[in-house]
Amino acid sequence: MVFVRIGVPREVAEGERRVGLVPETVSRLVGEGFEVLVETGAGWDYNLDEHYEEAGARVVGSAGEVYGEAEIVVKVAKPAEEEVGMLREGQVLICFLNGPQEPGLVERLAKRGVTVFSNEAIPRTSAAQSMDALSSMGSIAGYKSALIAANTLGKYVPMLSTAAGTTKAANVLVLGVAVAGLQAIAIMHRLGANVFAYDIRPETKEQARSLGATFIDSEDERREEEEDGWEEYEPTGWRRLMVSLGFYSFAEPPRDEYVVEGEEEEEAGGEEPEQWSREKLEADQRLVRERIKEMDIVITTALAPGRRAPKLVDREMVESMRAGSVIVDLAAEQGGNCELTRAGETVKHAGVAIVGPINLPSTMPIHASQLYARNMYNIIRHITSGGEEEGIRLELDFEDEIVSKMCIAHGGEIRDRLTREALEESRSGGG
Repeated sequence: MVFVRIGVPREVAEGERRVGLVPETVSRLVGEGFEVLVETGAGWDYNLDEHYEEAGARVVGSAGEVYGEAEIVVKVAKPAEEEVGMLREGQVLICFLNGPQEPGLVERLAKRGVTVFSNEAIPRTSAAQSMDALSSMGSIAGYKSALIAANTLGKYVPMLSTAAGTTKAANVLVLGVAVAGLQAIAIMHRLGANVFAYDIRPETKEQARSLGATFIDSEDERREEEEDGWEEYEPTGWRRLMVSLGFYSFAEPPRDEYVVEGEEEEEAGGEEPEQWSREKLEADQRLVRERIKEMDIVITTALAPGRRAPKLVDREMVESMRAGSVIVDLAAEQGGNCELTRAGETVKHAGVAIVGPINLPSTMPIHASQLYARNMYNIIRHITSGGEEEGIRLELDFEDEIVSKMCIAHGGEIRDRLTREALEESRSGGG
């Protein structure tokens, strides 16, 4: 009978308090025929060694034992240099390792013959949703960003009536409406803020609205301005006479002179275009620049896989905000969405606090580890076959989209194109 051993080392990255697998998922894996090795203390102070032992894991005294025996190593953070030296040929490593940002590390792992699965490279498909650790951690980051913003702001977030008078609700703008942005919108809405949102993707408009946000849209603004001069149609002359005689069809406006409300959309097909025009996007950007002046809180969440984060808030926009306002930049580790962001710091500029938090999921290690472990369980089962009775085998099907995209190094080669390009750029002096 063939067993696949899974190793869970203690995380060594500074500030990292998550763990690759929790006892709940260890129990499932052991019940299905896997062996699980856990380094002592890997679960920190919330998943104790005895909890892993009760779940069926073998707790070992050092990382060397984990790396020495396991066929699959499940980590959270990228491996440190000392961990790279312990990984061996044919071993599978699953972790967060953004290849285009760490091409040298991927090259060293590839040279050692390690098969690397990067959580950042998960495809955005329905089949991959249960394995999408990036979204799981993004949800936690969005939640925490709202709490950080509320805690940093020197005001109430909701409107409150007190004996001394009524305070206004805070205005909050969320830039980037993906998983983190949607969670930030939801939490801020629950806290009682006036929430606004913006994203360049048309499909996000209804998603933001469904959570209580007002989507910033230059076309909506234009329509509202046009509707301010809207006049109700009233029949006149012989049409008015025909209505008085009971012929009510004459109360409708003639189609050659008026457009009936709602018919424009029907004639156009009633479907929103997949992409907005460049002109509309430019008008939207001007509107965002104007609206940011009214905001108490701005939360930015835009990330571009394999690239530095796009700049959404420049110095001029920061300086246009009111003193005491707050910006929380979730892209701080990738260079920041705000021009003035510094990763891991809170910067004050023109009276505005710019917070650049790093590794927010690790500040909620219990739930973050539970969610991450469930994602890892699903990845492990996706790349293995068999069970307790017939034994378990590692099966890497590179025709499968999930395996093909997540596996960024295998058989001594870097498989990910963006990582290869980043490596070439760094060698040519462009990195």
